[in-house]
Amino acid sequence: MKHTVLVTGAAGYVGSMLVRRFAAREDVECVIGLDKEPVPDLIKDEAKLVYLETNTADEGWEEKVASHAPTVVVHTAWQIREIYGNRPLSWKWNIDGSDRVFRFAYNTPSVTRLVHFSTVASYGAFPTNTIEYRFTENDPFRKTDYLYAEEKRIAEEHLEACFAEAVRKVPTAIVRPAAITGPRGRYMRIRFGLQAALAGQLKDSFVYRLVSMMTRFVPVTPKWVRQFIHEDDVVDLVELLAFSEPKGEYEVFNICPPGDVVLGKDMAAAVGKKALLIQPWMTRIPFAFLWHATRGKIPTAKGSWKGYSYPIAVDGSKLTQVYGYQYKYPSLDAFRYTDGEYEVFVPEEQRRPKSA
Repeated sequence: MKHTVLVTGAAGYVGSMLVRRFAAREDVECVIGLDKEPVPDLIKDEAKLVYLETNTADEGWEEKVASHAPTVVVHTAWQIREIYGNRPLSWKWNIDGSDRVFRFAYNTPSVTRLVHFSTVASYGAFPTNTIEYRFTENDPFRKTDYLYAEEKRIAEEHLEACFAEAVRKVPTAIVRPAAITGPRGRYMRIRFGLQAALAGQLKDSFVYRLVSMMTRFVPVTPKWVRQFIHEDDVVDLVELLAFSEPKGEYEVFNICPPGDVVLGKDMAAAVGKKALLIQPWMTRIPFAFLWHATRGKIPTAKGSWKGYSYPIAVDGSKLTQVYGYQYKYPSLDAFRYTDGEYEVFVPEEQRRPKSA
């Protein structure tokens, strides 16, 4: 069977890598990339790509995409960074846009598979969370004041309701990734990220240089942990879900490699710095200051400080149990090494392959 795949958020970090991978498959005739941003360099020369520069919340894209009879829909489009002073626009792009994608997938006869990107952040970062507990897909999402996590929670609620109401039950898979990292995320894309900030690599502006100065030591709260999933694992497992025979009609998966979580001191060591123990309330003040002082350029929006203070650790074994997927990169290795498909784009002097 020949496939046509719709990837929303095709100019984004994950979306563009998926476009590239899907276009390389012999059984894919066409990849439709949809994004509000221009086509990125990574995929602009893909012969199979049909690119639509539009927002999922806008009208009219459905007819254009339907004319290509897509068989697979992968929804990655999301305004991750909160727009300073404009939460209604974020809602329109993220929630209204997702609703349009869900309705399109369930109402378009050619579509046989939907994959939706959610997040582990929606389990909620609370003081009662422990480093030892692993959230599973059976644990409910909890309401928080962190907009990214809250909108993802609401989007999942809307997706579940849309699926329940749909006459045609298109097999649906939801993936809830841990923090995605890898050589492309760290070196090919210019963006504010945790690892770049801790490593002192933010040098494009005075504000970023100021952050680098502030992180001469890595501030670590007593329960701050992270789990990382390598970008290659994300692409591999989404490809598996998109093109293999579905095991169920409506499936939800935490995607996170097995093994130990990454502690604050591990992250500090990985970027060659010493950890500085602080209390959670001490993160709230600089987060609020940087958010308002930079008008959102530094993504420290309301509620985000809790994610740097309280743990959200998940169990990602369900995907292995159901589909047999074996993660390639442990969490800490994904964070500290540069191995992977996109290592070629890392300057040689900055490469840190595990094999070395």
